[in-house]
Amino acid sequence: MRRSRSLVAISAVLGGVLMLTACGGGDDAKPKGSEAGKAQADVDAAAAKDTSKAKITITPKDGATNVGLNDAANVAVADGTLTQVELKTSEGTAVAGKIAADGKSWKPDAALKRSTKYALAATAKDADGREAHENASFTTISPENSFVGSFIPDEGQTVGVGMPVSITFNKPIQDKKAVQAAISVTSSSGQEVVGHWFGAQRLDFRPEQYWQANSTVTMKLALEGVQGAPGVQGVQNKTVNFKIGRSQVSTVDTKTKKMTVTRDGAVIKTIPISAGSPENPTYNGQMVISEKFKETRMDGSTVGFKDSEGKGEYDIKDVPHAMRLSQSGTFIHGNYWGADSVFGSANTSHGCVGLNDAKGAGDPNQPAAWFFDNSLIGDVVNVVNSPDKVVKPDNGLNGWNMGWAEWKAGSAA
Repeated sequence: MRRSRSLVAISAVLGGVLMLTACGGGDDAKPKGSEAGKAQADVDAAAAKDTSKAKITITPKDGATNVGLNDAANVAVADGTLTQVELKTSEGTAVAGKIAADGKSWKPDAALKRSTKYALAATAKDADGREAHENASFTTISPENSFVGSFIPDEGQTVGVGMPVSITFNKPIQDKKAVQAAISVTSSSGQEVVGHWFGAQRLDFRPEQYWQANSTVTMKLALEGVQGAPGVQGVQNKTVNFKIGRSQVSTVDTKTKKMTVTRDGAVIKTIPISAGSPENPTYNGQMVISEKFKETRMDGSTVGFKDSEGKGEYDIKDVPHAMRLSQSGTFIHGNYWGADSVFGSANTSHGCVGLNDAKGAGDPNQPAAWFFDNSLIGDVVNVVNSPDKVVKPDNGLNGWNMGWAEWKAGSAA
């Protein structure tokens, strides 16, 4: 009200000058001090009566820093309805948002950007149509002060019964308990789901046994503002739902050199295979298909198979129907370069499981093509009777090779 008083005072002075000029009055024409105060009070009271009753609240407060990216910015109004809200970056780029149907709140349509200064302006009206305005500016959290988690599976995917929820954080997590407490994974089957930490940056969730077929799994991340390490907080709030498909578990027996494909408890196919040679045996254990490629390059030098000149012992640029089983390079894939006679009779690979196939991945009648077409990400391939060790639980998505008690012991919850 300081500005109003100044304007009134100036008006009073100018008014007095005009009265002296026009009327030629003397000192008796000037209002006494008490009368001037009463006049100002009347003006203030009249202005107050004309002020909007709408009360706008902007979150975060003006000047805030390290603001979250998801639910931190919003506008609410009491005793009125919002009519306009504008959120812009310091460069002037507008951020889309929506006023709620009842006009009482507003929020952005999507997450904000990190290390960005924003200006927010809101307008509301009360029941008598009188406007109220509010403004605030704030700066969002920087990459240096925040962490995010990349995760699989993604929203809407249908996966096999062996697919864990696997979250990889872009920074080491020191307060594992706080971070894990902000993440929930549940199944429509009612199975107990427990998280297990593999080091400081990976957290996997699974039940004791494979997921029940045709169930739905929900993962909720509520990491906004959760401190993962001193001065480093989460910026994600997200809910993901994915579907568990039919139950398919395939057993590769390296002694009989056959793979038995079992779906929903019934054997649907037996396929001759060629596993790792005695010099380079295939890992034992339950391995989960994590990636599928109709064709891909396999270079032995990338997984330690090098000749005397440092070149790969093999470099095949068009391996057909390849599906990853471990991060260290174990695949189950088509093989067109081996003689038909090796499948079912000899183990000849560098550790992968080979199925007979045709060059170009174009023949649907080949065993490898059938298995590729009938497999989902998350299906289990269980290798038995190999002279090699069991694959490590964190080598790929292979936590099923850890007992339930040990798995639970790795939880921070």
